[in-house]
Amino acid sequence: MIKIRVVNKGHQPLPIYATQQSAGMDLRANLDSSVVLKPLERKLIPTGLHIALPVGYEAQIRPRSGLALKHGITVLNTPGTVDADYRGEIMVLLINFSSDEFIINDGERIAQMIIARHENAEFIAVEELDETERGEGGYGHTGVK
Repeated sequence: MIKIRVVNKGHQPLPIYATQQSAGMDLRANLDSSVVLKPLERKLIPTGLHIALPVGYEAQIRPRSGLALKHGITVLNTPGTVDADYRGEIMVLLINFSSDEFIINDGERIAQMIIARHENAEFIAVEELDETERGEGGYGHTGVK
């Protein structure tokens, strides 16, 4: 388990895993007053959290499945990425894909955060790539059945 330094400038508890095998931690809205998200409207919702990730890690901000299914609320830039060198407040870009207004209340669980290791890559220009069975088969190349 890695240790992540966090400054909580909000009034919500720090994120925790709901179960021992949960991949993500819920992020909570840190609001002075409720926010109304109208149909097809998007807004940045503050969490009050500032983190310092170790080099080689990122935080991915993802939707909560219950909000998506029951209310049409999702994270617009899914997954959102928090880089290891970012020190600003973690904000969640929510969008309302339903036809009803949705009210976001202070302390509401609005997204989940996954901590993931990543690699940096260096691109090397070549004249051709090795052959594979798939080749250039792209979108839909295997059919639907």
